[in-house]
Amino acid sequence: MSPRVLARPFVLLAACALALPAFAAGELARTIAAVKPSVVGVGTFLQTRSPATAFNGTGFVVGDGLSVITNSHVVPELLDSEKRETLGVVISRGGQIEFRPAVLAGRDRAHDLAHLRISGAPLPALALGDSDGAVEGQDLAFTGYPLGMILGLHPATHRALLAAITPIVMPSLSSRALNVRAIVQLQRTPFAIFQLDGTAYPGNSGSPVYDPATGKVLAVINMTFVKGLKENAISQPSGIAYAIPAKYVRDLLQQKSP
Repeated sequence: MSPRVLARPFVLLAACALALPAFAAGELARTIAAVKPSVVGVGTFLQTRSPATAFNGTGFVVGDGLSVITNSHVVPELLDSEKRETLGVVISRGGQIEFRPAVLAGRDRAHDLAHLRISGAPLPALALGDSDGAVEGQDLAFTGYPLGMILGLHPATHRALLAAITPIVMPSLSSRALNVRAIVQLQRTPFAIFQLDGTAYPGNSGSPVYDPATGKVLAVINMTFVKGLKENAISQPSGIAYAIPAKYVRDLLQQKSP
């Protein structure tokens, strides 16, 4: 066999290596390092409670560094004003935990989003990407607090595939559930969401879903659809997560405070 024939497979291997996504060679690690300072916990603080801080979900910083986006269902409807319960975000920096008070600046119940404004010095902010440009099969990542403070307030990152852009309905557990009412609901669905091939947990509610190469946020994890399956999300995760496209975050940020 001639040397020319032997060399051909090596040329093909080199070409394949060049075709690999950039984040596969370490870019995702750099993106995670840039994203983590913008990811916060969302909850409430009550001095007389033990523990004083209650964790409800994840949020992320956008805009001027004082705006935090999370799910609407993560933000309590009512606070115990008599006991001075305070809404806020939890920041973990080098093992030190800080609670920052926040106020509800806007709520979009239809898309399960909430906009909080925090006090203090601005935090590093994430940029919003073009969620309308997202395509099925696209690689994504999301960072948040899967189990809240059970394992300590350490943000964890999961890779995910954009499996489908689908109407905002729960998947049926069997064909018998596809009745006339369910079909009508499908026809009246007002918007589409991202279905991710990736495992999320209850504490991930409000986590940013972003492009692994750029860190731009394309969606927000929403766990209410997974909870609707009535499964044990911790011991028997479905491997499917849902996320609200980032274009609705832009709309919320433009709303005036209530």
